[in-house]
Amino acid sequence: MIANRGTARIIGALFLISTAAYMIGNGQINAVLSHPEYLARLYPDRMKVHIGLFLELINAAAVVGIAIYLFPVLKKQNESISLGYLCSRIIESALLIGSIICTLILLTLSEKYVAGFGNGGEGYFLTLGTLAMRGQYMTFELAMLVLSLGSIMFCYLLFRTRLVPRTMSLLGIVGYMALLASSCLSIIGIDFGYILYIPGGIFELIFPIWLIVKGFSTTK
Repeated sequence: MIANRGTARIIGALFLISTAAYMIGNGQINAVLSHPEYLARLYPDRMKVHIGLFLELINAAAVVGIAIYLFPVLKKQNESISLGYLCSRIIESALLIGSIICTLILLTLSEKYVAGFGNGGEGYFLTLGTLAMRGQYMTFELAMLVLSLGSIMFCYLLFRTRLVPRTMSLLGIVGYMALLASSCLSIIGIDFGYILYIPGGIFELIFPIWLIVKGFSTTK
């Protein structure tokens, strides 16, 4: 049997919107920030950065939307876990917005840097830019840490209640445990790149497609 088909489709669509918006938006921003002379390039390329930030803001909004639509579905199974997941995604969204704010600070620094380059104070701008870049990096990693903790609980509940096939739930548990490890290691300065994102990324592609096509299975 299929329950909450309309809600499941909305949740699935929000997952896909969140993933696509973040990947495209982050790609737009990193294309500029990864350049050695990022302060000299950010403001001239501000249109590309603004588009990227808008897409990241859509991601932050979609994250909250996912939790809100999932809450009544999960609450029927376990109120504590459903509330924990809701809170984790709200905190994640707030941290992602913090990362967006750091990028906006970098844009302002870039504007001043470009206008005042050659008039002294280059070290001052570079120091502030490094701090803002670090802030952006850390807020993102903290957002991923919170996401992984909440989503491990979420996938455990999916596994226990069989709202989706158990193999899919297990993939989610493994994926978010890998994301948790990646975030913890990144925070202490060990970078594995994106390899630990792969299992969770596969889950966040398969899971929403399943919801759109099949919905949640009724267990009661």
